[in-house]
Amino acid sequence: MSNEIENITSTSETSPEKWVNLEDIAEHLSVSTDTVRNWIKDGKLPFYRAGKRYKFKISEVDEWLRDGKITD
Repeated sequence: MSNEIENITSTSETSPEKWVNLEDIAEHLSVSTDTVRNWIKDGKLPFYRAGKRYKFKISEVDEWLRDGKITD
């Protein structure tokens, strides 16, 4: 993963969570970038837009996984 990703075990109060890009979140989830794009299109993944780029917070994506909101 890129250097953008920081240790997510620290609380957001001590250090803010950094944003990651589509490729990083695909690697984090062990899926292809096409799968991530499909999940975005289907509304299955929390994301933000920064211009034409997608940005993600790993903590939000992990929470969606734990809650069972991401399914194929």
